[in-house]
This record gives sequence, structure tokens and C-alpha cells, in this order.
Amino acid sequence: MPEICWTPTDAAKRHSQLAGFIADRQRDGVLLPDPDVPGAFAALHRWSIADRAAFWGAVFRMALPQQPPDASRLAIEHDDVMAPPPRGGATWFPEARLNYAEELLRGDPDAAVLVPWDERGAGPTWTRGALRREVARVQVGLAALGVGPGDRVAGWLPNIPEAIVAMLATASLGAIWTSCSPDFGVAGIVDRFGQTKPAVLIFADAYQYAGTLHDCVSRARELADRLPTVRTFIAIRYLGTRPLPDDARFVSWDDLPGGPDAAEPAFTPLAFDHPLWILYSSGTTGLPKCLVHGAGGSLLQHVKEHRLHGDLRPGERLFYFTTCGWMMWNWLVTGLASGATLVLYDGAPMPPDEPDILWRLADEAAVDVFGTSAKYLAMAEKLELRPRTARRPLASLRAVLSTGSPLAPESFDWVHQELPGVQLSSIAGGTDIVSCFVLGNPLTPVRRGEIQGPGLGMAVAVLDASGAPQPEGVPGELVCLAPFPSMPVAFWHDPGGDRYHAAYFDRWPGVWRHGDWASIMASGGVVISGRSDTTLNPGGVRIGTAEIYRQVEGMPEVLESLVIGQRIPGAAPGDIRVVMFVRLQVGIALDAGLTERIKQRIRDGASPHHVPRVILAVPDLPRTRSGKLSELAVRDVVEGREVANTGALANPESLAHFRDRPELS
Repeated sequence: MPEICWTPTDAAKRHSQLAGFIADRQRDGVLLPDPDVPGAFAALHRWSIADRAAFWGAVFRMALPQQPPDASRLAIEHDDVMAPPPRGGATWFPEARLNYAEELLRGDPDAAVLVPWDERGAGPTWTRGALRREVARVQVGLAALGVGPGDRVAGWLPNIPEAIVAMLATASLGAIWTSCSPDFGVAGIVDRFGQTKPAVLIFADAYQYAGTLHDCVSRARELADRLPTVRTFIAIRYLGTRPLPDDARFVSWDDLPGGPDAAEPAFTPLAFDHPLWILYSSGTTGLPKCLVHGAGGSLLQHVKEHRLHGDLRPGERLFYFTTCGWMMWNWLVTGLASGATLVLYDGAPMPPDEPDILWRLADEAAVDVFGTSAKYLAMAEKLELRPRTARRPLASLRAVLSTGSPLAPESFDWVHQELPGVQLSSIAGGTDIVSCFVLGNPLTPVRRGEIQGPGLGMAVAVLDASGAPQPEGVPGELVCLAPFPSMPVAFWHDPGGDRYHAAYFDRWPGVWRHGDWASIMASGGVVISGRSDTTLNPGGVRIGTAEIYRQVEGMPEVLESLVIGQRIPGAAPGDIRVVMFVRLQVGIALDAGLTERIKQRIRDGASPHHVPRVILAVPDLPRTRSGKLSELAVRDVVEGREVANTGALANPESLAHFRDRPELS
């Protein structure tokens, strides 16, 4: 397959929003090349790091044009200090006042803004005017329940319009939104909301996944006993029919106190870093970290990524397959600030009756930008799905985004073959920053197996064990060397910033260590090789697990795989062997021939160091609720340790396949 999978035309470069941004900087006197000149993006990125105040001031004016002209006086205090805010880190635009909900709800009241889908198909489209009216109604109801600035409102919800309504109504009051998806069990919910202590919890009475209806009312009844701070449980009648508990704390969404529909919401002006939402780490190694993100930083970072990197324009349709428990939901919702129409989907990505439903959604909903996970693209290829057909031309589709795990080169090949002319943007960041460190852009080519480059304003580097920059193409720790506005404003219940500091800054003072194992290539692109805490070190050679996955998951017999490093029984401390678990296509057995073919594929495509000593077949692999495979949970089971938080897993029963395997003793 070709090394370059997609190339923007010079005309497309010149007409991109990034070109307009460059032209504005040129008029300000910044010496930058025109967008169709080779190296233009790299030059812009260098400037965005060298003059952070000017860059982020320009993004501020782009994202918040309604602000008074002096509100963005490049007021970034301590912008050279990379540290948790309680320890003297950067302070962004301290004089600015804004309300996140207000910025998302601006615009033509008759424009379509929400297009909901589920496994049954499309639901009614929402206009901006309808969204504003419903936000106003729920705002009045929450205020009548005593919700105000700083209070927490929790959503345990499917990805439906009401979830966005609830979040925006919460933000309009200056309260803090926190959410998880409806497939969470009681323990997983308590692990999260028990820490952040919401005053109100909003839930749907049921949800559907893979054709099966799941009741939520009985779990809500349990939560009423486990979450004592929740004064009111608000139930949305979505799919269920069961009556609500006979408990005064339970009220219906349609019967919220506070009177009839309000005409327009009111917005409380708040500080730039006022807490907007609390997100949670996956929690597979203990209780989830509670990450507090600010309104202004989240807004600026998302608008920058949507408009400058993604070239998202008013009226375009943005879709991302996500749940309300993954940061990509927050990222998706902010698309409203760029005038986009959001296409929502609730349900299984490949339901049994229609495994290609997301591609039908993309066609019928006229999606321009289609976001999904690397695993979804790999599985679509394995199942031989055909996104574009004569009856499903995907006429509006111009970009596919992928995140959640490293995207294999074979998936680049598949998208290039199945969707020629469509830009494939692999993106990587995380819940920690509710955004991206590396992602696509409209000026540079997409190269097979590479993320196009760093985010503007993000001082991304790759370091070796001593903290020195790695040469081009050599993997190391992905870090950020300068502050950026979407750093968490705090960890919950961490007033001195000790836990915050330990999470990112304990390795190298003043350097954000993100926990990804990556390489910066000669092209300027980036390759992510996996998490650095799951990299393998057999025989003293450190390798990323993604390097193995790229080889194995290109084999038609293998649906997916998971690799760990196991301490060799009876060997010296530190000696490990690479162990691989594979989930195979139906009807395929892991015999000696297939085992040898897997090893040879890895040996030829990676190196002899990457070849697993042991390969075992399992019927399922554990994954988090955002779809990421949990290597750490499997490693704990194989090593005989307790998995710290099985509630973080979508399928904890799969761990039984890894216990007491005689091949590993």
C-alpha cells in the first residue's frame, strides 16, 4: 500500500480555516509561510510554542468573539511554569468571564443541532431553539432543587439529547457536571459519584444494547441507599415502563419543579477556570482519579481542535461513537460552539441484526466527520464490512477520526481502500487533558501508520529514560514541556496538588509525562506504541505492545489480541516473557500451525524480541467501558494479584479465562 494515504490539495489548504488563522497572524506581523508552502504547519506549530501568549490569545478571540476586546489581553500568568495549578502553575485569562453553555447555545434558533440515533434508527431532529428552550426548562428545575455554582449534578445516561440538555443546564448555573454510561453497575457508579458527591443524579429508566433492553430503575433504587448526598433522582422516560420507586427523592424529568417551559435560559458569568465537569480515569488500578476540568480551557482547546485541526464548519455534521462515560462525549458536545450539527448514537456499534449500522447512520444523517475507535475500524475490516456501497454512497463524508488505542497501519490501508479521498485522522490525548496532544490537520499528508502531528500550542516531545530528547523514529516517553489551558484545574479532594503532581510530574520536574510510548518521525508525524506502563522489556529491550498488535491483527484468523509481560516463574527478578492472548474468528482453532504463523509474522514484521514465548486462545478479552483492552487487569490476574477495580471493566467475567492457566505456571 502507498506510504501516503491522503494529501490535501493546494486549493483545500488555502481555503481551510487554518489558512485564515495563518493569514490573520501574518497581518499581525508574524512571519509565517503561506498554508500551501511545504512546512507551513511545522512553522505555525513552532510559533505557537515560542509565543504561547499570542497563540492562545488568538484562539481565545476565535472561540469567544463576543468577549470585550480587552478581555483576552494575552493575560496568561506564569505561562512558563509547568506544574499543577495549586503549586504555582499557569493561570489563563484571569480577568475573563464566560459561561460554557452560553457559548454552545449561540446561533440561529432554526438550525438543526442534534440528530439522535439508536439501534432502531433515527429519532426526531432538534433545532437550536428547541435545545435552548429545554435547557431553560431544566435550568429552572435544577435551580428549584437548590442547585447552584459549585454543586455537582451527575448523569448516568445513554448518549441521548437529554444528556446534553442536562449538562448545559448544569453549566448554565455554574454547577459541575459529571457523568457515566448506563451500563455501569452500582459499584462502578459509587466508585465515581461516591467521591464527587452530587446533589442531583439524572438517569434514564432503561437503555438498549445489542438488541437487549436493560432496566435501570432497580439499580437507581440501590443507588439511593449508596449515595447519601443525592437529594433528588431525576428519571428520564426513555425506553422503560417500570414505575419509579415510591420515594420522595425520585421525580420525573417531565415533572421537574419550577413551572412551565422558560423561553430562554439565563447564564451565570464565571471565571475562565471555573470547574465545568469532572471526568474519571478508567480506574483499573484502583479508585478512578477525579479530574476537574475548567470551562474556558476545555472550550478553547476543543474549538482549536475542531476548527483549526479538523476544519469543522457551521452546519457540518459531526459524529463520534462514544458513551457519556468517555471524554470523547465532552469533546463531541463542544462541537456546538463551532456551529456543527451533532449526530448522536446510543447502542452497540455492531448490533447483531445490523453490524454496519454506523455506516448507514453516516450516510442517512449526511455525516461530514465520522469519529470512532481504532478497534472499531479493525473489526470492520475483519468482518469485511463495506462502508461505501452503491446504495450507501457516503456522499458527504470527508474525514474519519480514530482514537482509543493505536491505529494499525493495516487500518490506514483499509480506510484508504474503502473510502478513497477521505482524510483519516488518528488522534491521541486522553481524559487527563479532555483533548489531544497529537492529531490531524488540513495542511500535511496522512502517512500510513502515523498521526499527522502535534496539536498547536502543545509542546510535545519524546524523551529517553534520562529525560533527553529521543532521535527521530526512536520510541520513548511522550511528554509536554509547556503549560496548555486544558490541563485539569484540579484533582477532586486534592487541595495541595500532591496527587495531581504524582500523576504527571514526579518523573521529571516541570515536564508533563503523559504515559504513552511514542516516536516522532522524520516526517513530523507521531507513532503511538501503547501505554508506557504496559511496555514490555524482554531481555532488556523495551517495546510497545502496539508494535505486536499491528502484526497479529493483520492476520485474518485473529479478531483481536492482548499482550502482557509475565514474570518468568523461578527466574531472577525482572526477567519477563511476552505472553499473548488471541481471540479468533469463529471456527478457527489455535493449533501448532497457526501459532507458528503468528510468531513468524511478528518476527518478520517487528523483531525476534517481539515474539511471544506463549500464545493462548481465549473467548473474550477484558475491556474498559470506553472499549480499551485492559492489559493491566490481565497482567494482575496472571500474576495472581487482585484486580483493583473490576467495576471499571465492561466485561469483568472475561477475567476468568486468564486464571489458573497451567501454560503460565
